[in-house]
Amino acid sequence: MSNDMDHREQLLRQDGFFIGIATLSLLNGMDFSIYFEPGVVMIRPLLFSFGISSPVLVLYFTSLFLSITSVILAGVPAALFERATGRKASDAVSLSIWMGALAIMTLPTFLKMLGFS
Repeated sequence: MSNDMDHREQLLRQDGFFIGIATLSLLNGMDFSIYFEPGVVMIRPLLFSFGISSPVLVLYFTSLFLSITSVILAGVPAALFERATGRKASDAVSLSIWMGALAIMTLPTFLKMLGFS
């Protein structure tokens, strides 16, 4: 019973990291992100080839694409850390690395949000 409770407590502690990762990735996909306009230019031909030409859908899929891409790219340093240290599962340290890498990627968006660029 104690082992089960310890596992649940560990999962609850990791939830904060996952919420932070999701929040930062959503900021990268918003229309005020510095990555949004280049993302629209890159994804528009792909969407048009599938017959999606509605401007609203293009913007929606661009936002989704940028959010997912930022999560994947920010996860690379965490995955390399886990591989280098021989860890079998993500823990607080690797999730911190993942969220830190994502925060670095999101920093230009924060600065643009605050009006510094």
